[in-house]
Amino acid sequence: MSRSIEDVFDYLSNFENTNEWDPGTIQTTRTAGDGGLGTTYENRSQFMGRETELSYETIGFDRPTFFSARGTNKTATATDSMTFTRDGDRTQIHYRADFEFHGIVKLVAPLVVKPKLDALADETVEEIRQTLESR
Repeated sequence: MSRSIEDVFDYLSNFENTNEWDPGTIQTTRTAGDGGLGTTYENRSQFMGRETELSYETIGFDRPTFFSARGTNKTATATDSMTFTRDGDRTQIHYRADFEFHGIVKLVAPLVVKPKLDALADETVEEIRQTLESR
């Protein structure tokens, strides 16, 4: 994408913007911090027809090349990581979302949840691309 690495990093590392680019997000609100390391967010999302809430904290912040946030609730831990690189006048994003499930969900996740997460990942990448191109 032909936007500066700083612009892309600033937009995506502000996790409140998941409202615009994450298809599962209903709302994300910053609860503490200045946007950097240790900033916390409350996220409400819909997945597989159910609403869920996660408390996120920024655990990696190295402007403009790396951002990571970890979200937790009683059934899952989600870690979103983004690495940003320059390729001439273009910015490339490597986005990864890792999920660790707890309790009974851990047993059914490989069969039921993982295929849905894979589809959501593809949709998320497309939404990021479209959102950044339209900004």
